[in-house]
Amino acid sequence: MRNDRLMMTIILLTGFVFPLSCVGQEKTKESKPQDKPGATKNDSPKKRADEATLLFDGKTLAGWKTPDKFEFEKHGKVQVSKGELQLGIGKPSTGIVYSKKLPRNNYELSLEVKRTDGSDFFCGLTFPVDKEYCTMIIGGWGGGVVGLSNVDANSAVENETTSYQEFKTGKWYSVRVRVTDERIEAWIDKKQVIDLTREGRKFSVWWEQEPMRPLGVANWNTASSLRNIKLRAVKPKGKAGKPKGKTGDKKTK
Repeated sequence: MRNDRLMMTIILLTGFVFPLSCVGQEKTKESKPQDKPGATKNDSPKKRADEATLLFDGKTLAGWKTPDKFEFEKHGKVQVSKGELQLGIGKPSTGIVYSKKLPRNNYELSLEVKRTDGSDFFCGLTFPVDKEYCTMIIGGWGGGVVGLSNVDANSAVENETTSYQEFKTGKWYSVRVRVTDERIEAWIDKKQVIDLTREGRKFSVWWEQEPMRPLGVANWNTASSLRNIKLRAVKPKGKAGKPKGKTGDKKTK
């Protein structure tokens, strides 16, 4: 009889202890970790100095304007559709100009561009070079010329930056232009197409492209689309291609 009572007591105690232990575990799981000292909900990571700024939001023409002077007087339709900034065929040119403040040196521009109709240059990217300006032509003079206009008053088809490339209608091309104190460099997709020393050179634009200053993209008897237009600061390099200041290199015997 005593054994039966003892067994019953153990069973009853076990029934109470088990649920209590589970409740304790559930409370532990639901408890939130303590916030770090000084942390707030509004805290956000600081932007990197070389982080790219998006110049086209993919939805509106905010920050951009359409010129209508000189060769842009009879420009084609400019609109945003499907995340693209679309430039229709003009007579002869259509362009778009960025209206906000820009750096003059030590920066890099990048964008994606494609020719959607026509056979002449679908990207005439005008950009500042200190107090001067220059235009990178892509697909000019019949559809295949790449180069800078102007270098020492010579156009993209008649200076050392001139090259030729076949461009397919409807295909996106990635373009990067980097301007530092020492050089102007440019890439189409992963291929570097321009590497020009600035020292002793004079840069300018043809009068037709003057409305594109300080930063603009134009076409010529051609329709084109733009997207992912970005700008970022870059660190200047020394004339030998190394960062300014001490390099830490040791002399070898």
